[in-house]
Amino acid sequence: MDSLEKFIKENRESLDRYEPSPHVWDRITGQRVIINRKLLVRISAAAAIIVILGSATFIYTSVIRKNKPADLSGEVREMELFYNSLANTLYLQAKPMLTSQPDIEKELENDLQRIDNICSEIKNDLKDNVSNQEVIEALIQNYTIKIHILEDMLRILKENENKPEKRKSNEL
Repeated sequence: MDSLEKFIKENRESLDRYEPSPHVWDRITGQRVIINRKLLVRISAAAAIIVILGSATFIYTSVIRKNKPADLSGEVREMELFYNSLANTLYLQAKPMLTSQPDIEKELENDLQRIDNICSEIKNDLKDNVSNQEVIEALIQNYTIKIHILEDMLRILKENENKPEKRKSNEL
């Protein structure tokens, strides 16, 4: 124990007999109020900063979520344009060969229409959940099926066109 502490313990009663004046107590409590007000102002400022940062973060993430679909939908539109352009090119190549076979032409148009309907449904799903990679992959898969159907049809039509004896034997 150090000497000051020892002195205070030994002389406690004699030291406690003096009371500070009311003026001193007013200054002490006034400083406490000032300290408490400063603390309150700091706490309020910190809370306001937290609320502002939280709101800014919420708004920022909301805007990013809204912008991502727009960016992604641009990519989807570009993909859709590519596949539809390819499908139209293949269909235009097959069209002259299909005029002599209206049943096959009708069946092909029905199949392509079904695929287009499925793609429309997938695009509606894409609007609901644009960031879902599975939905995008399903859309690509359906466009790929459409391209394969057209490529196979075009290949078969070209093979049949090059074999006139088969066509004659099938005629009545």
